[in-house]
Amino acid sequence: MLWIMRFSGFFSAALMMIVLSPSFQSFPPAEAIRSSPTTPNPTALTSPNPFSFRISPPFHNAEECAAQRHQISLCDPSLVHVAITLDVEYLRGSIAAVHSILQHSKCPESIFFHFLVSETNLETLVRSTFPELKFKVYYFDPEIVRGLISTSVRQALEQPLNYARNYLADLLEPCVKRVIYLDSDLVLVDDIYKLWSTSLGLRTIGAPEYCHANFTKYFTDGFWSEGRFSKTFVGRKPCYFNTGVMVIDLVKWRRFGFTKRIERWMEIQKSNRIYELGSLPPFLLVFAGDVAPIEHRWNQHGLGGDNVRGSCRELHPGPVSLLHWSGSGKPWLRLDSKRACPLDALWAPYDLYGHTQ
Repeated sequence: MLWIMRFSGFFSAALMMIVLSPSFQSFPPAEAIRSSPTTPNPTALTSPNPFSFRISPPFHNAEECAAQRHQISLCDPSLVHVAITLDVEYLRGSIAAVHSILQHSKCPESIFFHFLVSETNLETLVRSTFPELKFKVYYFDPEIVRGLISTSVRQALEQPLNYARNYLADLLEPCVKRVIYLDSDLVLVDDIYKLWSTSLGLRTIGAPEYCHANFTKYFTDGFWSEGRFSKTFVGRKPCYFNTGVMVIDLVKWRRFGFTKRIERWMEIQKSNRIYELGSLPPFLLVFAGDVAPIEHRWNQHGLGGDNVRGSCRELHPGPVSLLHWSGSGKPWLRLDSKRACPLDALWAPYDLYGHTQ
């Protein structure tokens, strides 16, 4: 387990931790399958692929893990299910996230990735970068949600694929009962199985909560002054949580129809302007105050700065299992522009972008 405490002189300390920490060492190679994608819109998946990634080193299970067969159904109850979006703008981040998960997992053969795509055919790239990965690609039709999206403080937050997380219960097979949803701008430095094994109790989703944050700022003054809207939080103690890291009980989600509830708030937003951010506020409206709490170590978010300038940030105090560059500043862009923030050095070891040596 990697414990990263708040520190100054980030760059040298970060590199030293990468070199010395046992959790940054890889496990030996994994057997894997490649599931065929669901049927996509044939006109939407034809863009050329401008990216070149190095092949990931192979990873396989430690001795104490359950043995995995080369061919295994995604319905196998021993699997850990992880959902991540793939798109051209954030592809480099998604690949780094997958690499970090595999590198720190004791049982990488037992992880099944569900990749959500909208515009480009990226399955071949994933296969060539991770030859032994268990995964399936799912096409998310942007038209499903395009008419529900309202303008946001940052254009990137208005992309339809940001809303694919709302539809995981519909996209994934019914036999998939639980999934970890992860954003594309993060890396894990701990075993994902620890996050997977989180107890949700009677709740549908689990996430790190931040109850010290000013919850009122996530909604407009009009929302709070209109009783028919603000009363949604009556009897609840809502806290902010970041939707980039969630453990989701898909059985409960399907049973209680949470996709429709989220869509209903998006419809209200179109006519009443009750919030300014993209896909986050509908989740807060539906779930805030009813979230299974997960340790903050599983989402050290905000490393990308704010939604405008993307300024450098420090870590929150305490141990770290997941580093999240939420905000407008992305580590791969800052590294390429030679304007890296100190903590971007912790993302760099997982970057597979570039030609094979």
